Amino acid sequence: MTQDQAPTIRDDILDPSRIKALAATLELEDTTPRPFWHQIFFWDAQPPSALGADGHPRIGALIPDMGLPRRMWAGGRLQFHSAPVMGQTARKTTTLLKADRKQGRTGALGLVTLRHEISQGSTLLVTEDQDLIYRAADAPAGTPPQAGTDESASRTHSFTTTELFRYSALTFNGHRIHYDRDYAKDIEGYEGLVVHGPLLAQYLMLMAEDLLGGLARFEFRATAPLMDHQEATFCAKPSDGGLTLWVRAADGRQCMTANAYKHLSA
Repeated sequence: MTQDQAPTIRDDILDPSRIKALAATLELEDTTPRPFWHQIFFWDAQPPSALGADGHPRIGALIPDMGLPRRMWAGGRLQFHSAPVMGQTARKTTTLLKADRKQGRTGALGLVTLRHEISQGSTLLVTEDQDLIYRAADAPAGTPPQAGTDESASRTHSFTTTELFRYSALTFNGHRIHYDRDYAKDIEGYEGLVVHGPLLAQYLMLMAEDLLGGLARFEFRATAPLMDHQEATFCAKPSDGGLTLWVRAADGRQCMTANAYKHLSA
């Protein structure tokens, strides 16, 4: 498809109270903005009449409608250039890089990549390439890969419905798979409420920043959904110039993989 849509621009005041709320949700004592802080700003607040059946804003403007209703955050690549100045206005510019419809093993797929650039004045803070996948309503689930067990560091976490609700509220994410159990099971075919892909990535980023002593570049890919009633183990091991990370469910399946680097040039 031809990507000739104009970028979307949103300005937002970086309210430090939202950072404090995110820290409380993630049970962090430090309220300094951590990597992925921009997820809780720049809301796309649409009225109910502008929402799709899944609770997301309807596509067809920046993202073309490819006739595939099921939306998933597939992964992304982030570069953290500068720290934000809280209390000041920042700008998010979103550009459509790719929107292609292809045939995959489980049916038709819509592959979308968005580029988000977060800035304050002339200072670039974050560059993020976000990958989305759209699938048919009746698309079958694929077979998840098995996760590695050779980590050198790990953390476990059990998600609650309260945590999923609070993260949805902080990110203004209306996707019903994260809070409407009947919709998640009966309409989209999941076993329960789905833990947000970016929330899993957020915990991996926190782990990577702690282990590396800083974080400048991060890339991740979702490989299987995690349900609210399933414990997750966040794993890491050293790799060339940084860390390899992944999320392992209790049954051994791999839910996400990632790579993290302390320097942009790594």
